[in-house]
Amino acid sequence: MSGTEQEAQGPLAGITVVGLEQAISAPLCTRHLADLGARVIKVEAPGFGDSTRAYDSVVGGMSAHFTWLNHGKESAALDLKSAPDMSIFRNILATADVVVSNLAPGALDRLGIGTRDLSRNFPRLIVVDISGYGKGGPLDHKRAYDLLIQSEGGSCSITGAPGHPAKPGIPVADVGTALYAYSAVLAALYDRERTGRGAVIPIAMLDTVAEMMGFALNQVIHAGTEPVPVGMGSPMIAPYGAYPTSDGQTAVLGTTNDREWRRLAEMIGRPELADEPRYAHNDNRVEARDELDAVVGAWCAEHTLAEIQKTADAAGIGNARLNSVRDLAEHPQLVERGRWREVGTPTGPVPALLPPAVADGWPVRSGAVPALGAHTDAIRAEFA
Repeated sequence: MSGTEQEAQGPLAGITVVGLEQAISAPLCTRHLADLGARVIKVEAPGFGDSTRAYDSVVGGMSAHFTWLNHGKESAALDLKSAPDMSIFRNILATADVVVSNLAPGALDRLGIGTRDLSRNFPRLIVVDISGYGKGGPLDHKRAYDLLIQSEGGSCSITGAPGHPAKPGIPVADVGTALYAYSAVLAALYDRERTGRGAVIPIAMLDTVAEMMGFALNQVIHAGTEPVPVGMGSPMIAPYGAYPTSDGQTAVLGTTNDREWRRLAEMIGRPELADEPRYAHNDNRVEARDELDAVVGAWCAEHTLAEIQKTADAAGIGNARLNSVRDLAEHPQLVERGRWREVGTPTGPVPALLPPAVADGWPVRSGAVPALGAHTDAIRAEFA
């Protein structure tokens, strides 16, 4: 492929990625690689496929999850427990650059394609092995789903309200792991250019959540106190939350430092609060959260959302509207910036968002969502 051809197809054109994947973490990683031009061959179990295919049928007969995570890929329905299909699969690996897997613990080893085998037999291959808990330790045998990992990782305990823990609506363990996997693949491709060697990259979902919990861990380790969930707010900052407005909407605003607190106090007509020693610093304000929420809430209740946002913008106070998912789907900031594109599905085109991080001048490939096994025959012929 010439440099001009590669440039036209994206920065990862010419890279072949194999996805032994299901659910969210590995598929989201490989979809981002596909967006940037990589060829992604998704290997699925014949007759069943990725478990997310069956979650629902809201997108023209396909599930919301599967459509989100799998456009731009080829689907090969291969039975890796059969010798002929395993032979095909090994031929794919011989030309591949990257393998991303999040199968059940021990699944790759039972198939005879564990990470050590792959690294030994295909030394230029980059192998990403996503698991729930990593290898070693008392939990390495356990299956892992987003809720389970967030529960083990403590994130549910700082979400919701006191006595009522909640899982964040976004699957942050899955998505965070996907993004770590994605960035590690890009780093490994760069390293291979210099060394000629591939890499084995184990990624544990628990490690991802533990990293995201860094501020809370520091509070426990160094202050000895557990963060208390505060619903629409942060256990570490105050005032900072959601407040009903006079026109039946909800404004979200607050402060992140002492200077902003002074501006907020002036904005709501209570400048004397900024000189009150009990509210002088953020840790003081966290202790007085309920008092300050009542003051800010009373002011917001007397103003419309538009008035609050105009005043807050003028005062340099961060603010937002509490939106629904429908509001997001129609959000003018996404529409006017051209953040939507169309991708194909077996039943016709559907809208999909562009990837968040794309350099100016990089083309983004908007490939179709594959039906189960749609490319099996072609891949068998290519890699026989």
